[in-house]
Amino acid sequence: MEKKPPWLKKRIPPFQDLQRVKSILDKEDLHTVCEEARCPNLGECFSKGTATFLILGKICTRNCGFCAVDNGIPTPIDETEPERVAQAIQKMGIQYVVITSVTRDDLPDGGVSLFAKTIRAIRAMDPKIKIEVLIPDFKGDSSSLEIVLKEYPDVMNHNIETIIRLYNQVRPRADYKRSLNLLRRSKELYPRLLTKSGFMLGLGEIQEEVLELLRDLREVGCDFLTIGQYLQPRKDRLPVERFIPPEEFEEYKRIGEEMGFKAVASGPFVRSSFHAFEMFKERWATDEGRWTKDKK
Repeated sequence: MEKKPPWLKKRIPPFQDLQRVKSILDKEDLHTVCEEARCPNLGECFSKGTATFLILGKICTRNCGFCAVDNGIPTPIDETEPERVAQAIQKMGIQYVVITSVTRDDLPDGGVSLFAKTIRAIRAMDPKIKIEVLIPDFKGDSSSLEIVLKEYPDVMNHNIETIIRLYNQVRPRADYKRSLNLLRRSKELYPRLLTKSGFMLGLGEIQEEVLELLRDLREVGCDFLTIGQYLQPRKDRLPVERFIPPEEFEEYKRIGEEMGFKAVASGPFVRSSFHAFEMFKERWATDEGRWTKDKK
């Protein structure tokens, strides 16, 4: 693949700007997807005092072709992790937090109990904090999904990641329809819940396949959408097939908005949790009543 084009070059903030967040995370012995997945936005997020927390350890039971997170045999669940996440959030002064995890196919409930405990720990510390969960597919187990939804996160996010044709390469142990069904089921259980998903471009997809993916996400009621450029995180991951120019991202944003997504973030450096609060606030300002006001 040719070297990165000019629009994919980013300034790295000075180390001292990142050190405050890094020191809090190290002190609480916490992981972030920013670090483990080698996110290109790490410097910008850390320098602004935010991060996406990675719970359930840092070893994933799956080995997706696009992901830099290590795979193998995970460590046992640490029941103190939810409290440590809450303490770090308080120290960092975060008002909108994204909680995600590695996939834990080794656990009967997929680790969802720790998602629930983490939400409760954050709310016990400060009920005003907005919480977005970026969850795995829990192998399609509806009961696991319901456990996290009953904690009323402000946004329920599950990434579809790519078009259906590329699933065997990109997400070999996942299932396209299973991921769509998770989003569909979330809306069926809680119609006012804000749902979110995202995918990457640059893995070999064509426009019609992307449009089909957009239609599939709208059909299951997905509210928020993120579209970003795939960047090979290490040499043993899938190569980049194409660098998508910014104008194509803008076109997909326009199409998505016309299809009815409530908010679309589309650009080379867009990631699922990058500027997540801004997307949420955009919708919050136009929504008179949030779903948590009508708890079942």
